[in-house]
Amino acid sequence: MAFFMKSMISNQIKNLGLGGGSEEKKEEGGTSDPAAAQGMTREEYEEYQKQMIEEKMERDAAFTQKKAERACLRVHLREKYRLPKSEMDETQIQLGGDDVDVPEDLRKMVDEDQEEEEDKDSILGQLQNLQNMDLDTIKEKAQATFTEIKQTAEQKCSVM
Repeated sequence: MAFFMKSMISNQIKNLGLGGGSEEKKEEGGTSDPAAAQGMTREEYEEYQKQMIEEKMERDAAFTQKKAERACLRVHLREKYRLPKSEMDETQIQLGGDDVDVPEDLRKMVDEDQEEEEDKDSILGQLQNLQNMDLDTIKEKAQATFTEIKQTAEQKCSVM
């Protein structure tokens, strides 16, 4: 009885055109050649497929190169800020090949930031920073530091 019901439902689906009639489709479709389906000759289709594969390989190579450049930048930033290394970045750099470097525009940005930090760290940079500060602010900071040291000394030494 179950076989009969299954067969009956399968026939109804075939009649509606919702699948199940694979034998009929092959007879109606003619050839199953993908070149004919695209409206090309066999040689044109093979050339088209070859071109598509080459373009995909070029895109993949460019994408891998960009990922390696970004990983290289992350490695430089991790070294600069003394952050832990990432194995994923090292892997990306290795996949990119030997000629992986930080992109030029990003290198310029990093160099400019580094120059600004070096200027701030130099003695002249500190002097310029002092000139920009208000004299009252400097006095307040010195007084607060002196008071803090005095309180610490009083706590540690009972003679004072």
